[in-house]
Amino acid sequence: MIDFNVPPYTERGEEYVREAIANHKICGDGPFTKKCHDWLEKKTGSKGLLTTSGTSALEMAALLAGIGPGDEVICPSYTFTSTAAAFAIRGAKIVFVDIRPDTMNIDENLIEDAITEKTKAIVPVHYAGVACEMDKIMEIARKHNLIVIEDAAQGVMSKYKGKMLGTIGDYGCYSFHETKNYSMGEGGAILINTGDKDFERAEIVREKGTNRSKFFRGQVDKYTWVDVGSSYLPSDINAAYLLGQLEIADEINEERLKNWQTYYDNLKDISEIELPTIPEECEHNAHMFYIKVKDLETRTKLLAFLRESGIGAVFHYIPLHSSPAGKKFCRFNGEDKYTTKESERLIRLPMYKGLKEEEVLEACKKVAEFYGK
Repeated sequence: MIDFNVPPYTERGEEYVREAIANHKICGDGPFTKKCHDWLEKKTGSKGLLTTSGTSALEMAALLAGIGPGDEVICPSYTFTSTAAAFAIRGAKIVFVDIRPDTMNIDENLIEDAITEKTKAIVPVHYAGVACEMDKIMEIARKHNLIVIEDAAQGVMSKYKGKMLGTIGDYGCYSFHETKNYSMGEGGAILINTGDKDFERAEIVREKGTNRSKFFRGQVDKYTWVDVGSSYLPSDINAAYLLGQLEIADEINEERLKNWQTYYDNLKDISEIELPTIPEECEHNAHMFYIKVKDLETRTKLLAFLRESGIGAVFHYIPLHSSPAGKKFCRFNGEDKYTTKESERLIRLPMYKGLKEEEVLEACKKVAEFYGK
C-alpha cells in the first residue's frame, strides 16, 4: 500500500527531542521553541510565535483583531472547520463566498459584494499552498478598513509575488499538523505583521493573558495577568521535533516539488481529468497533488479503484455551508456556483517527504489504467 500521508521525520529531530527531555525543559518557550521562532523570522521576515495548532493560531488572530459578537468575517466555505470555528467561537457570523474553480481559492471578485457594515475581517485560505489573489484582497481590505487574516495552514514556504504567504495580511496562520509539509504532530504558528506593539500583545494573549514573556526577558520583576488570553504554547518537545525539519526545509520543499512535477508530467495527457493550476505570480510548496474528475460518481469509482490497487487516495473538504454548524453560524453570500460542484470532483494523491518516484509513477499508472490509457 502506498500511504496517502506519512508524517515527516528527521533523525536530527529525534535527537533534539531526546535533548529536550534530558535537559528537563519540556514546557513551552524552551530553547527549541526559540530556535523555531528565529527560523520563522529569518525565513519570512515577520515575527512569529509557535502555537498548539493552526486552529489556535487562528483563534489568537481573532482575539488580536478584536473579533466579537455582531461582527462578520468573510471566508470560503471550501476549507477546514477551523477557518470558520476560530471566529464563530468569538461570536462572529461567518459569511461564505464562492471559490475560483482554477485554484480552489476564494474568488476575490466576489468579496466586496459580501461586505456589510458589520464586516470586520477577510480570511483568505491558500488552498494546497497556492496563494489567493492577495493584491486584490488587500486593496479591498484597505478600501473598507478591514483586517486580513491569512489562513496559510498549507502554505509554509509558498510565495505570492515573492512574498511568503502569511506575511501579506495583518496576521498569518500556519499549521504544523502531521499532515503538513513540516510537522510537530499538533502545532502551528502565528505571524504578526502589524508592528512590535501588537507582537507584544500577541505574546500576552499566548501566555494566558500574562506578561510572563517580559518577565523571562528581565523586562519586569514579576509577571501578572494583564489581558485576555489562553494557553497557546506547544511543548518544547514538539518544537524540537519540528526544528529538525525546518533546518532542512528547502531540501524537503525541493523533494516535494519534484514529486509534484512527476505527477503533473505523467498525468497531463489524460484528457478526462483536470490538473492543478498554478498562477504565474505564485510559487507553491507542493503541499498536495490533486486531480479533478468529471463528477461525484466518477470520483467514487476512481477512489475505490485506487484503494483496491494499493494507492492511498482521498477526497477533501465537504463545504462548510452544508454542515450543521455551518447552517447555524454562517451564511453563504451569492451563488454556490463552484464550491460544492468542484469539491465533489477533487481527489488527492499520495504526497509526503520520503515518497519515492516509483511510487508516484505507480499512482499515475493506476489513474491512467482506470481511464483505459
